[in-house]
Amino acid sequence: MAAPELPGYRHIHSGKVRDLYVPEADESVVLLVASDRISAYDHVLSPPIPDKGEILTQLSLWWFDQLADLVPNQVISTDVPAQVAGRAMLVRRLEMLPVECVARAYLTGGGLSEYRASGSVSGVPLPPGLVDGDRLPEPIFTPSSKAPQGEHDQPISYADVVALIGADRAAAARDLTIAILARGNAIAAERGILLADTKVEFGIAADGRLVLADEVLTPDSSRFWPAAEWEPGHPQPSFDKQFVRDWLTSPESGWATTSDAVPPELPEAVVAATRARYVEVFERLTGRSVVSAGGAPAAG
Repeated sequence: MAAPELPGYRHIHSGKVRDLYVPEADESVVLLVASDRISAYDHVLSPPIPDKGEILTQLSLWWFDQLADLVPNQVISTDVPAQVAGRAMLVRRLEMLPVECVARAYLTGGGLSEYRASGSVSGVPLPPGLVDGDRLPEPIFTPSSKAPQGEHDQPISYADVVALIGADRAAAARDLTIAILARGNAIAAERGILLADTKVEFGIAADGRLVLADEVLTPDSSRFWPAAEWEPGHPQPSFDKQFVRDWLTSPESGWATTSDAVPPELPEAVVAATRARYVEVFERLTGRSVVSAGGAPAAG
């Protein structure tokens, strides 16, 4: 899916999911557009998930409001071109931290694999005997490297973060990441949802403060589980793109994460089920319908 042409804006970058533009009249800000693309295992998959970009943008904006007393965010305005209304926001340009800031409240995914191999996650030792889906004694900060597109992020220790960005900034990033996870879990719990883990992005403002950037607490950046079905000892049902990851690693797909081959096309049923999960977590968290999320009817 090519980035759309937007009169009055110059396209400067496309990531796995987002397209970035600068207004021709003011290059001190960036137009951040969330596409319907979905990625997994460092590959952009096909076909896209209908309405995903709108859901990610509207959910991030809702969460920015819930977190406003904890950390400033980069949003300036949602007054954007009509072609991308509902899925775009004008944001401040920031110097982004060269670290993926991850916090975990439950053990699963890559953190579980690392724990099984070493008894720790990103250098944080954990009690023995934990199983998939266990709640951790307390939330932990488990950062990773920010690899170039097409390469894998790698777990790094807190000491590595200090070496990269300095002790004061590392402590601020750690504390804010854990605070965002804790606030997210408190709010999600009221809606019958567990927030297992999340990844957030921070940039540095002109005054040196850390600013929350990109997206926050979305099904692309976090794992959401239905609380009523939580049962440690096996993978949990989820409201996020873990469903896509699971299909890709299943015998049905015929693809391996270690393969150099392009992943197969997602079946129509997987696309529909993924969209349904994104819609459900949005509606349960916000109490709003996706139909009115960006002011226009959603497809599907």
